[in-house]
Amino acid sequence: MAADACQRVAIVVIGRNEGERLKACLRSVMGKAETAVYVDSGSVDGSAQFAASQGCRVVELDASTPFTAARARNEGFAFVVKHAPQAQFIQFLDGDCELAEGWLEQGVSALDARLDVGVVSGHVREIHPRASVYNRLCDIEWRREPGEIRTAGGRFLVRTAVYAAVGGFRPDVIAAEDDEFCIRVRAQGAKILMVDAEMARHDAAMMRFSQWWRKARRAGHAYAQVYALHGRGQERYFAEDCRKIWFWGLAMPALALVLAPFTYGLSLAAAVLAYTLQFLRIYGHGRQRGWTAGDAALNSISVVLSRLPALLGLLAYHWRRWRGNAPTIIEYKRSSPGA
Repeated sequence: MAADACQRVAIVVIGRNEGERLKACLRSVMGKAETAVYVDSGSVDGSAQFAASQGCRVVELDASTPFTAARARNEGFAFVVKHAPQAQFIQFLDGDCELAEGWLEQGVSALDARLDVGVVSGHVREIHPRASVYNRLCDIEWRREPGEIRTAGGRFLVRTAVYAAVGGFRPDVIAAEDDEFCIRVRAQGAKILMVDAEMARHDAAMMRFSQWWRKARRAGHAYAQVYALHGRGQERYFAEDCRKIWFWGLAMPALALVLAPFTYGLSLAAAVLAYTLQFLRIYGHGRQRGWTAGDAALNSISVVLSRLPALLGLLAYHWRRWRGNAPTIIEYKRSSPGA
């Protein structure tokens, strides 16, 4: 990367027990920017020590305050502002990702070309998409069309001034914190741009159904929490997602079961038909986007089946909110050995 651009960008990596994934991540970022910071959320696998050994600045979060990705990014930002105030842009990256060669040059160029854009993101690819159907699902989820978008995901390049203007992430949002952040960025008048270039490679490391289930449950919690913050505004953010979870995850099966004795089981058959039609509709959308039949079918099955764990996550959020309990992170990955 050119020396001028190198000084203009700082990199903030966040992680928790990422092990070998973090090693690959840090090796991909070191030397790409004058300042690289690793923010660790209570890892017990030696992640912080490894980062320090690579010459990366390390911030270890105090365990007395709940860990969230949002909090970690804010702490990384605060470190950059204090120790590298010349940085005009910050690249956020998760510890399970590797930064693509040449991305920072393309991201900075996109921001320089359009002063109305506050955040840019690029394509993310799975490193091992064929290792499991769950990794393949993640790879499908990453597919996005370039252009102006509503949310950039947790990995993006942002103007330091824009991040400061909106106050960074809300540290109490445990998932979809990127959606919540981007809502406020757009409310300030800044645009979010998807650049048609590879930004990062991601290692989902999802090999078991239980991991997929927890990820889907976390998504339901995220929809509920962000909807509670922004769902009644002009955008009705996540309102449709929550409605679908309530209907397909609770109302439809409950109604079918309640009516079964009175309809001689026909209500159950009607529910099966409704879920089948839902599958075909989602499958059709995937095919319209140019996906293979296999990818479209796999995505459709995942979306239909995810309504139940998402419902549990949604209910968990409302239960915690009613009881006044602070939400806690929902993890779905094990530590990668070897850090």
